[in-house]
This record gives sequence, C-alpha cells and structure tokens, in this order.
Amino acid sequence: MNALTRPAGSTSDVIPRRGLLAGLALAGGALAMVGALRAGGYIAADPEPVAVRRRRLRFVDLADGAIAVSDADSGALLDVMRGEQGFLRGALRGLTRERRLRGVPVGEPMVLSGSADGRLSLADPATGQRLALESFGPSNAAVFARWLQSN
Repeated sequence: MNALTRPAGSTSDVIPRRGLLAGLALAGGALAMVGALRAGGYIAADPEPVAVRRRRLRFVDLADGAIAVSDADSGALLDVMRGEQGFLRGALRGLTRERRLRGVPVGEPMVLSGSADGRLSLADPATGQRLALESFGPSNAAVFARWLQSN
C-alpha cells in the first residue's frame, strides 16, 4: 500500500477534502487578485532611488537641428549637441511626446537625478514620467551624467 491509496473499508482521507478545497480557493483567489491588478494597469516598480545630486535641465531644439542643453535655474548653456545623438534624441522624444499630448509648454525643465548607488534618472515633473537611464547601459547614461557632474 502506498501513501496515496486507502485500505479497503477506510473512511479517512490522506489529505482532508476541506483542507484541499480551502487551499485551492486561496490559490485561486490570489491568482484572481493578481489578474485584477494587472488588468487595472498596476505594475510593480522599483522604488525611486533617493537623489544625492539633482539638476533641472532645459532642452531646446535649434534651427540647425542641434539640441541646446541649459541649466534651468541659472540659464547657463551647458552643451550644444550636434549630429545624430541617437540615445539623447530617443530619450527626449518619448518624454516630449507625452508633453505634447498633455499640452505642456515647450521649454519646461526636466530633472536629472543621481543616487548614491550610481543610478541616474531623467524625470519630467510636468507629466510624471521618469526614465531610469542606467538601464540603457553605461555609455548611454554617460550622455546625461556629464551634466550632473558639472553641477
């Protein structure tokens, strides 16, 4: 006789039926809750790191196709990015698209933040969007990191 079979005439279950049904109901409820959260748009995210350095930046498209980067608080010109600048343009394109959809005026500053553990993010306070720049690799994050270091 193995553990899963009952001896002839036995009325006791190896696993009590009520316990099994309760366990299945609990597992089914947990799955239903996770499904409802996902369907409602909830996505678990890493908590935003505590910034130890922060700089408000303004990005402006110039007539010749370059991008002027300036400190939003002092007005100082930090850089003029010419050429393709694929990652810079791609990162800004996503943030500016949301701004246009919400009617945010051109030239509103974005916030570049660096945390003690080396994470770097670009946030748009006008829309609430945030890009974790380090997730795109160190060379791409370095495009933005230099403006935080020169602060």
